[in-house]
Amino acid sequence: MNIEKNKDLTEFSAYKIKSFCEVAYFPECENDLVELYRNNPDLDFTIIGNGNNILFAKEYYDRPFIIMNGNMNKFSIEENHICAEAGVTLLELSEAALKSNLTGLEAFYDIPSSVGGAIVMNAGNKNTEIKDVLTKVRYLSLEDFEIKEMSNSEIKFCYRSSFFQNNSNNIVLKAWFTLKHGNSSDIYNLMEKEKKIRWEKQPREYPNCGSVFKRPKNKFVGPMLDELNLKGFTIGGAQVSQKHSGFIVNTGSATGEDIILLINEIQRRVKLKFNIELEVEQRIIL
Repeated sequence: MNIEKNKDLTEFSAYKIKSFCEVAYFPECENDLVELYRNNPDLDFTIIGNGNNILFAKEYYDRPFIIMNGNMNKFSIEENHICAEAGVTLLELSEAALKSNLTGLEAFYDIPSSVGGAIVMNAGNKNTEIKDVLTKVRYLSLEDFEIKEMSNSEIKFCYRSSFFQNNSNNIVLKAWFTLKHGNSSDIYNLMEKEKKIRWEKQPREYPNCGSVFKRPKNKFVGPMLDELNLKGFTIGGAQVSQKHSGFIVNTGSATGEDIILLINEIQRRVKLKFNIELEVEQRIIL
């Protein structure tokens, strides 16, 4: 297992904000992760995946990080079932399904997330979520440092949330998915369609972590912010995207504090105008 002191975390957040941690651990397998927790029960670890839904609030963290990005990324396919470790990306998973003529993962083709992160937040779009193809999860309980399994129905999935998001002392290690056999051309065309839809509406010119807020009932975040004339509104280096108001971008010099201040101001104005409390979809590491 690789260990790096005073680790630069910039590459582990899609916002590309400069941040460091005291020490970073890179587990290469399930056993590395389990032993790390078992041997250091008093350490306050922060665990992250590939960082595409993460905001670093600080410039320096005087605590250890566990980084899954690039590690624990093995998977296997048997008939219409895929078993994948938490570090496998959704891009890798969907492309593997395509090669095996398996349908069900097309919606995740262009979602920048790892399997672990996708399960924690129940990633997806308006038509499909990870819960729709997930069978079960293998995880590490930090209460007794035992490895356990949980079925789909036990995970209590809901919109952009799950048991694992609400119980962070349980770490996703591996997941099983059940798909259907399909036609490779149809699968590929649907993957490209999903990618095109995202690229048309999402800002690509500046670093960002995707949609900032969960969609409130019977409302869309973008149009509400447009009505408030917030498109292009800026605090420091953080800006409400000119392309889609539901996104915040780093125009080049944003800090975590800039983005948090911008989030707070958006929430304040939306509450004042619409009496709606916007809930942040992204994970803010304090």
